[in-house]
Amino acid sequence: MVKKWDVTVPALTGKKTRKAYIYLPDYYEEDELRHYPVMYMFDGHNIFFDADAAFGKSWGMNSFMKWSRKALIIVAVECNKKGNSRLAEYCPFGFSDPKYGQVRGQGRLYMDWLVNELKPYIDANYRTLPDREHTIISGSSMGGLMALYGATVYNHVFQRAACLSPSLWTDPKKILRLVQHAQIRYGTTIYMDYGSEELGNHPANMGALMAMNQLLLEKQVNLAFRIVPGGDHSEDSWEKQIPIFMECLGL
Repeated sequence: MVKKWDVTVPALTGKKTRKAYIYLPDYYEEDELRHYPVMYMFDGHNIFFDADAAFGKSWGMNSFMKWSRKALIIVAVECNKKGNSRLAEYCPFGFSDPKYGQVRGQGRLYMDWLVNELKPYIDANYRTLPDREHTIISGSSMGGLMALYGATVYNHVFQRAACLSPSLWTDPKKILRLVQHAQIRYGTTIYMDYGSEELGNHPANMGALMAMNQLLLEKQVNLAFRIVPGGDHSEDSWEKQIPIFMECLGL
């Protein structure tokens, strides 16, 4: 089942509310002693239902979870959809782009809210396994960049991450520098992919992907990296990767 409620991210949008979603296994109420790992996801409106999705197509995560019956709670929060606000909210550094202009990165503020406010709320109100080993972060595009940021810079919170089509093009040097200086613990697992049909979307991304993979391997991350044959930059393509990244993350 998926529940919705309103949340605020005061440091970013003050009292303005946005939707948060939580998936609980259908058997959640059957065993009141059982606790579950939690996956935090970005772009919550695109995760579960086509009716809520920005482009009319979601990941279909609810359907996959019902079919697979995996013992996992999923929490996903809607992004700020106003103008280029999503780019700022989902980027841990400022960057300049010919198309989008100057973007002021607010990713650190968002991650601090997720870690210090949202996660404690979820752990207090649902039967979670709150430790690092059972806390996962996932996303696509700018959300994929944030998942990578979370799994490295906030590695004390997240042991595993799925980073689909991560937007490393925003500023490859800055994201590589952040990961280089991150204290990454042994046993960290990261799944990363990029669609073959989207490789030409941003010329800087191919070099950044190769450099990031090399860096993660040097830092002894358990890394699964794929170029998805025929994959593009869409929810339909990312939905097809769900069984694969779930398996890679041991979920």
